Amino acid sequence: MALATRDALIQAAEGLMRTKGYAAFSYADLADAVGIRKASIHYHFPTKEDLGIAIVEEYVSRVQAEFERIEINQAGAVERLKAFFVLFYSSTEGGLLPLCGALAAEMAALPDGLQRLTRRFFDVQLSWLTRVMDEGIAAGELARGRGAREKSYLLLSILEGSSFINWATREGETVNIAVIRMIAEY
Repeated sequence: MALATRDALIQAAEGLMRTKGYAAFSYADLADAVGIRKASIHYHFPTKEDLGIAIVEEYVSRVQAEFERIEINQAGAVERLKAFFVLFYSSTEGGLLPLCGALAAEMAALPDGLQRLTRRFFDVQLSWLTRVMDEGIAAGELARGRGAREKSYLLLSILEGSSFINWATREGETVNIAVIRMIAEY
């Protein structure tokens, strides 16, 4: 039962972080969401930073597993980038901000451990995208253009930025997947 409670806390807290922000939710909010007492949360996560770190570490693990799945199921760089695009936008359904984008928006207020993990997660994404772009350039699928790292940074910036605009305006519009072709030619 303890593991199920821990998982429920992580899931509910991730949702709160992605809708309200890290600083804006409390253990009282989380206790209400899960239906337990605040003291029970402290049993699993003595500090809010401990909870935040557990959320981001689990999230990074899930994303890395998705990257592996993409590499197994998608043969070329363009198809892998399209799968990343779909993965990214599926994570923002239901009015959620991208987790690490939401954390980055309040970086100065985050505890040091969460700041490091937020940077690490962006590095994980950019490193994977850069590797995919490098492979695509080497295979002739993508133009060399400005280079793999700059292409990766541009793609992630477009996706993160558009998700914040959608969240703020509540319009629900997404960038068209054709952006992958634009980046491939950039």
